[in-house]
Amino acid sequence: MKQVVILGLVLLLAGCGGSNRFKSPGNSRTTPATVSRLAPVSYGPISKACQASDRKARSRQLCGCIQAAADQTLNSAQQNRAVAFYNNPHLAQEIRQSDRSSDERFWKAYSNYADHAKALCS
Repeated sequence: MKQVVILGLVLLLAGCGGSNRFKSPGNSRTTPATVSRLAPVSYGPISKACQASDRKARSRQLCGCIQAAADQTLNSAQQNRAVAFYNNPHLAQEIRQSDRSSDERFWKAYSNYADHAKALCS
């Protein structure tokens, strides 16, 4: 069950959607929420991929916050590897299920990043 939750979080983060959407009271239309002004913002490969995505909830602030979380938890090679999830979300599933030790190490680091980004940016 934990793996399913983590995979769902990965796919949400890969699409810059995060848990950053809500329905306003009395309004059935879904609108993006804003990231806290106190959340850090950074620019790098993940924020660039996030901004280039077609997700409705993306914003400079959200993508910058996700990048800041990546800067705090992933090295540059791991960040560049994670960028591939934006164009190919299924790749995350393949890496998560891989038996290769390098994929397992990356997945552990990526899961820690996803947890950190969720806490920092939502």
